[in-house]
Amino acid sequence: MDVLAEVLRVSGARGALGVMLKAGGTWGLRLDSSPGAALHVVSRGTMWLHVPGEKPLQVQAGDAILVSPGTAHGIAGGAGVTMGSCDREAAARSFGDGRALRLGSAPVQTEVIVLHYEQDPEVRTPVLTSLARPMHVTARENAQLRRTAGLLAAELAQPQIGTTAAINSIVDLLLVQFVRAWLARHPQEQSGSWLGAMRDPVVRDALACVHAQPEHPWTTETLAAATRVSRATLSRRFRSALGQTPGAYVTQWRIDLASVRLRDTDEPVESISGAVGYGSPHAFSRAFRRARGTAPGEYRSRLRQ
Repeated sequence: MDVLAEVLRVSGARGALGVMLKAGGTWGLRLDSSPGAALHVVSRGTMWLHVPGEKPLQVQAGDAILVSPGTAHGIAGGAGVTMGSCDREAAARSFGDGRALRLGSAPVQTEVIVLHYEQDPEVRTPVLTSLARPMHVTARENAQLRRTAGLLAAELAQPQIGTTAAINSIVDLLLVQFVRAWLARHPQEQSGSWLGAMRDPVVRDALACVHAQPEHPWTTETLAAATRVSRATLSRRFRSALGQTPGAYVTQWRIDLASVRLRDTDEPVESISGAVGYGSPHAFSRAFRRARGTAPGEYRSRLRQ
């Protein structure tokens, strides 16, 4: 079971906004915090990432950097540049007509693909939100990133039928390639994050069981048996990797799946409850209300309004 692939399938890119930024001279752009993650891929020149409270980080051609959701940051042509606010209307126009967003003065020295990546808001499994610091992958660490970024740049430059769907798919591919490189090269930065949990074979195997069969009546005991470790070992390593118990994670993922199905399908609540592992609609409704603060039927109605 490819757990990352499954989570991205359920919570894949939603409304990814991408623009090609071309800049020269003295320039800086402040990007306010937002619910989605920001992915910056430098295709030419050098960019500096500014995050409050941290030293500016130099990002060179071929490098990519992922900033976790809700993190205020800025990008600039230098380490000590005063940054201006992002013109969201201009960015939206650039996304719509394929023209690059220009900053600073001629000649162009730096080109950056700026992406705003939003996961499905109904999915609360913290794949990206638990990252404590920006993730930086250099061109040396993954050449595939640069080739995929080229596909994205071409799609952004010539918007046409299906461009939004194409960009969403390419962004998901970029994320997979990005995560592969980061996991391989930066094990010291993974502690306490969902992505870092993939490095622990016991936790990874337990997650694979949950995601392959969310409808199975999983308990800490049955997950421990499936991964061939003791209950105490699984509980300890799961909490160390993800900060929660196996049972809490199972419930969280089931509620995520149910929330998406309530929004996107007309399936009866009774069918959804069984599909995500609850023995009765009453048990499902009770668990759903604890997690989302409202009954499943009311939740569906509110989303569709």
